Amino acid sequence: MRKVRPVTAGDWLARRRVAVPRGIASSTAIMAERARNAEIWDTEGRRYIDFASGIGVLAIGHCHPAVTGAVTEQLRAFTHTAFQVMGYADYIRLAEVLNERAPFEEAAQTLLMSTGAEAVENAVKIARMVTGRSGVIAFTGAFHGRTLLTMGLTGKVAPNKKGYGAITVDVHRCLFPVPHQGVSVEDALNALDTLFYSDADPEGIAAILIEPVQGEGGFNVAPAEFLARLRELCDAHGILLIVDEIQSGGGRTGRFFAVEHAGVEPDLVTMAKALGGGLPISAVIGRARIMDQIEPGGFGSTYGGSPVACAAALAVLEVVAKENLIARAIALGARMRERFDAWASSGSVRNVRGLGAMLGFDLAGGGAARRVVARALGKGLLALTCGRNSETIRMLVPLTIEEAVLDEGLHILEQSLREESRA
Repeated sequence: MRKVRPVTAGDWLARRRVAVPRGIASSTAIMAERARNAEIWDTEGRRYIDFASGIGVLAIGHCHPAVTGAVTEQLRAFTHTAFQVMGYADYIRLAEVLNERAPFEEAAQTLLMSTGAEAVENAVKIARMVTGRSGVIAFTGAFHGRTLLTMGLTGKVAPNKKGYGAITVDVHRCLFPVPHQGVSVEDALNALDTLFYSDADPEGIAAILIEPVQGEGGFNVAPAEFLARLRELCDAHGILLIVDEIQSGGGRTGRFFAVEHAGVEPDLVTMAKALGGGLPISAVIGRARIMDQIEPGGFGSTYGGSPVACAAALAVLEVVAKENLIARAIALGARMRERFDAWASSGSVRNVRGLGAMLGFDLAGGGAARRVVARALGKGLLALTCGRNSETIRMLVPLTIEEAVLDEGLHILEQSLREESRA
């Protein structure tokens, strides 16, 4: 009897080239087969330490038993009704928990959707409806999604917007303050003043949209004084302040929401990624007096806040609380920053930055960060770059990562940095 050759990763990649459009890029050529917490194994049986967490999704690691248990139980009950057809308790429970976590003192209400881009689009829609205005201010280096509206809000042309032609109207771009790139808070505020003077009447602006820590843009932290000034401008002109916490929310920065570090209260906040523990769910959390102005039918999504995803999200939030993961984010961040600062003092890296366990650092020289990440992958570490020219290596480790696994991954990264410096 002839042996059947096992399907290899190369076979899958060949099939992918035929079946999947090349526009959906992957940063690696490996194929996942199974995973546990901060470790993942490919179809060839090779183990990787995961410092990417599915781009920040797996804050409580792969296959946390609380999530798999909650999802399994919900699957046995029912998989779908569409909340606007027949409600279910977990949607309401999840909204209540998130309302308690809202980064402002007023009563809150929560809208659940499926993706981060949907959350951003709905937040902008709310701002436009409530203010009766259409203008939105976003920032250089921003990433808010890949839908038509969110492409317009995203502050990077290639590869996100290149070739799509005119995207949106009444979106204005201002400078995000990044001191190590020569953009001070004063520069950014002057850019806003210039915008209001020359191109956009502030009375026509519905919202200012900002990431408290930029994700794809390079893990740049919005200075507290800048966020405070944005709050003042919004209050002075009747503009809503929207913070995009899709990558930073859920405890990774050492606060449930990164904006809490600045002590600034937004009007609306978007959340996704870490919320679902691997299942697609997102949220817009807003001041109740704002959210409740939308008429019935003004919101809607067939899959938004699906019962299975709500069950997963409730389990995630319970794990964050029970395992004290916000405090652990601070401890993990301190452990990583100590290593990164040592590397910086030796000249290997520069511009170490971030909040809590959401940290990044830059490498000098074109393509250096990508080469280091590729070297690390070859040694069994999965990591990601970000930034204007992919010059930043970003840390998105699961907050549940075992310390021995974290140290192993950092050792691989250090080895890869040394090899790059000798190349």
